[in-house]
Amino acid sequence: MTAATLAEAEGVLMRGFGELEAAVMEHLWAFPDGATIPQVHERMQADRDIAYTTVMSTVHNLHRKGRLTRVREGRKHRYRATASRAEHSAELMREALGSGGDPRAVLNHFVERIDPADSRRLAELLATMEGPPR
Repeated sequence: MTAATLAEAEGVLMRGFGELEAAVMEHLWAFPDGATIPQVHERMQADRDIAYTTVMSTVHNLHRKGRLTRVREGRKHRYRATASRAEHSAELMREALGSGGDPRAVLNHFVERIDPADSRRLAELLATMEGPPR
C-alpha cells in the first residue's frame, strides 16, 4: 500500500496534516533514524510524480510547524518526526474527545464502534492504570 493510499485509508488518523504533509509524515515515520529531503523525495517518487521542490517546501513547513526536528549532516539536514505515529494519533483522539461535546457520550459512542478485541485491550489498559480516574 502506498503512503498516499495509507493516508486515505486511515484519514482520521492523519487529521492535522494536509495531503502532502500526511504523505511526507508517512515516509518519515518509516525511517527510524529520520531522513534527508532527497531520501523522502526518492521514496515519494515511487508513489507519484512529485517535484523535489514540493517535497522540500512541505518538509520545511512541517519543521516550521514543530512537527519535525532537524540535524545538520554535512550540506543536508536529517529530519525526524517530533512525535511517533501512535503519539500523533493519540493526540488527535484526545482533541476529538475534548471537542466533541459531552466526553462521556463521545466515549460511549467510540467504545460501541470499536472492535471487541480493541475494547478488551482498552479495558485492560484502564484496569492497569495507577491512581484514581481523572
